[in-house]
Amino acid sequence: MKKAKSVYFPYSGANLLDMALLNKGNAFSMEERKEFNLEGLLPQRIETIEEQLKRAYQGMQDKVSDLEKHIYLRSIQDTNETLFYRLVVEHFEEVLPIIYTPTVGLACEKFSQVYRERRGLFLSYPNRATLVDQIWNVSRKQIKVIVITDGERILGLGDLGTGGMGIPIGKLSLYTGGGGISPAYTLPIYVDVGTNNEKLLNDEMYIGWRHKRIDDQDYYAFLEQIMLTLEQRWPGVLIQFEDFGQSHAFPLLETYRKNFCCFNDDIQGTAAVTLATLLSACLKTGKDLKKETIVMAGAGSAACGIADLIIQYKIREGLKEQEALNSVYIHNSQGLICEESAKIHSYQKKYTKTKAIYQAWQAQKIVPTLEETLENTKAGILIGVSGQSDLFDASLVKKMAKNCERPIIFPLSNPTSKAEAKPKNLLEWTDGKAVIAVGSPFASYVYQGQEHHFAQCNNCYIFPGIGLGVATARPKHISDAMILVAAETLAHYTKRHNLSSLLPRLKEVRNISKEIAFQVVKQGIAEGLVLEMKEEEIIQKIDHNFWIPEYREYKRTAF
Repeated sequence: MKKAKSVYFPYSGANLLDMALLNKGNAFSMEERKEFNLEGLLPQRIETIEEQLKRAYQGMQDKVSDLEKHIYLRSIQDTNETLFYRLVVEHFEEVLPIIYTPTVGLACEKFSQVYRERRGLFLSYPNRATLVDQIWNVSRKQIKVIVITDGERILGLGDLGTGGMGIPIGKLSLYTGGGGISPAYTLPIYVDVGTNNEKLLNDEMYIGWRHKRIDDQDYYAFLEQIMLTLEQRWPGVLIQFEDFGQSHAFPLLETYRKNFCCFNDDIQGTAAVTLATLLSACLKTGKDLKKETIVMAGAGSAACGIADLIIQYKIREGLKEQEALNSVYIHNSQGLICEESAKIHSYQKKYTKTKAIYQAWQAQKIVPTLEETLENTKAGILIGVSGQSDLFDASLVKKMAKNCERPIIFPLSNPTSKAEAKPKNLLEWTDGKAVIAVGSPFASYVYQGQEHHFAQCNNCYIFPGIGLGVATARPKHISDAMILVAAETLAHYTKRHNLSSLLPRLKEVRNISKEIAFQVVKQGIAEGLVLEMKEEEIIQKIDHNFWIPEYREYKRTAF
C-alpha cells in the first residue's frame, strides 16, 4: 500500500490537541511531540489507532443506555475525529443506531440538556443582517457537503427547534463513515427561525431563539439569503435539505434544485432506498412492480417523494403517466387523498383520486379509509410513512393478506416508537407470508421455527453514495435520473450478491457508496451535467476522494 502523504501545518501545543480534525491523542510520535511542542502534554506511551480503538469501543460498551453511548461517541467526535470515524467504520452496524436513528431522536429531544461542544453553524433569523460574516466565520476554505435543517419536522417527533441540529450532525457522520467524505469537508447547519413547540419556548434550558416561527414571507427570504451566501462561499457545494416541515420541504426543493447542487433526503433519499427495497421484494415474491398497486399511509413529503420515484420507474418501464398515477393511492390522517379531501397541497394534487375511481366502493364515509382502499384495490404493497404508531392493526393486515398471497408491507416511520407496525406482528397476522422492511432497526424474530431478519430501509444506503458522486464530479445539479439510478444500483447490488435479505448488510455501505457514486457520475455525464470522463478516470477520482480514517504523519510549517 502506498504511504499516505505527510500533512503540513503550523499549529502546535495545546491548540493542536484541541483541534478534533488533527488531534491524534497518544498516537503522536516522539518526533511529532518534539516538533509540535507536545512533550509533557501527553502520557509517555505511544499508541496505535488500533489500541485507541479498543479503549474507545470498550468505553462505549461500558455505557448503560443508548443515549449515554450517543453522548460518549459525540465526545470522541469532538476531540479526535479520526478515531471516532475509525470506530464508526469498524463497528458500523452496532454504532449506526446510536449515532443516528433511533437514538438520535432522543438526543435531539434532549439537545439543550446534553449540549457540550459547538459543532456546525447556527444561523439565526434575528442576526440575519450579519449573515455573510457568520458564514465566513467558518474557517474552512473547502466545504463539499452541507446538511441543513430548520428543525420543524424531526423524524416523526415534530418541531424540536434547535434540537434538530442533531440530525445534520448525525447525517454528516454517515456521509463520512458510509461514503468516505472527509469530515474536513462537511458542515452541519441549523437555521433558527423560531419554534412553535410550547414546551421548548417555556424551557429555561432551551438554547435556541425563544420565538414563534416566522411567517412564510420572511422565512423564504431568509432561506434565499442563506442559499445564495453558501453558494458564494463554497461554489458547487452539495446542500442536503433535512427534516423541513411538510409545507416547506417541496417548495424549497422545487425552488433550488435546478440552480443549486441540492436535494432533499426525506423526499428523494427515502424514495430511492424504498424503491430499491421494493424492487428486491418484488424479485423475492415474483411480482412486477410496474403492474403493482401501491397504497401509502402518510401524505407528507416522504410519502409523495416515494410515490414520485415509483411513478418515474413505472413510466420508464413502459406505462403512461396517468396509468402509473392511477396505481398509487395516498392517505393522510383523514383518509384517501381525493376530491372530497379537505385540504390538498400542491405536491399531492396529481395523486388526487376522482369520484369515478371510488364511488362504487362500499365505503362508510365520504372519504375512503385506509382499510377500505386496501380492500377495494386489492393492493399488494402497503408503505407506512405516517408517523402513527401501530396504524397497521391486525384487522387491516389480515384483510390485506386475504386479497394477496405475499403482501409487501413496509412500516417505515422513525423512530421505532412511531413505526406503523411491529414486524413480528405482521408475520403472525399473515401466517409468515408478509415481506417486510422497516425504517428503524428491529430484532430478528423466529416464527414457526424460521428466523426472519427485517431489512432496515435506511437512507444511509443512498445519500453517502450520492454525496461521493457529487464530490467526485461536481455536477451542475442533481437530477431525478441520478436519484433513480442510485436506487437501481442498490437493488442490483442486492440481486448480484444473491442476498436472502431485501437489502445488503449495513456494514457494506462503503462499498455500495462507491458503486452508487460511479453510476451517479455516469448518469451526470449522460445528461450533460458533468464533464466527460472515461470509466477508469471516474474510478480513480472516486478512490482519490474516498477518505479512510487513519493517522498521517505531520510536519510543522511556519505561519
